[in-house]
Amino acid sequence: MNEAARLRADCGNCFGLCCVALAFTRSSDFAADKKAGEPCGNLAPGHRCGIHADLRGSGYAGCTVYDCFGAGQQLSQVTFAGRDWRGAADGGRAMFAALPVMRQLHELLRHLDEARAHAVAADEIERAWDRVDALTRLDADALLAVDPAVERGAVGELLLRVSETVRAARVPGPRKDHRGADLIGARLRRAALRGATFRGALLIGADLRGADLREADLLGADLRDTDLRGADLRGALFLTQPQVTAARGDAATALPPTVTRPPHWP
Repeated sequence: MNEAARLRADCGNCFGLCCVALAFTRSSDFAADKKAGEPCGNLAPGHRCGIHADLRGSGYAGCTVYDCFGAGQQLSQVTFAGRDWRGAADGGRAMFAALPVMRQLHELLRHLDEARAHAVAADEIERAWDRVDALTRLDADALLAVDPAVERGAVGELLLRVSETVRAARVPGPRKDHRGADLIGARLRRAALRGATFRGALLIGADLRGADLREADLLGADLRDTDLRGADLRGALFLTQPQVTAARGDAATALPPTVTRPPHWP
């Protein structure tokens, strides 16, 4: 199977796991409260979302920024061999508990798949891929015993080396370091940030209109409501679809090929 396709959500081969396993609180992102393990009121027969075509208009914008990176269908079709949670003896509790674990592992695979394209530390990347991929193929009990934080630490160090090597080659000279920075609401309009690192940075509501973010490392950056209108993110590293979907952009926002323009952007 094409790895990029495997690491994209395929709701047709999932049992609506994110609509049941996850909890959410009534807010601007969700129109109602829902407990973990409780089916969403919008979940229709056949495990389909009854309001999927208008989630934002229906008050469920939070659903549009969630991506399981293919974990849902992996659990549904591989780990649990196509057995529906509705008929499970435990009511699906094991499947629901496994979803966050599998999702984190699939997100790591997504980043490793991107790292492959940079031809840096290729052997190490393949070893890391094989190790994480093997974890995603464990049975349910073994999967629940996995600590994703351990793999995040190991893979994170490898991705950091890839990032530093790529950025140094593409953007010689000093590059801004905003790792873990609190940049909530920061005014960075038209800022020269090419090759900068924003790993784990809080950019909630920041103004990055027209900013040069080419080759910037955005792994784990919080881009909720970040204004990216007219910003240039070509070549940005480890940027995911949920990050882009959570931000604001427009037709002038330039994105890397690893993500797509959200349909709600003007």
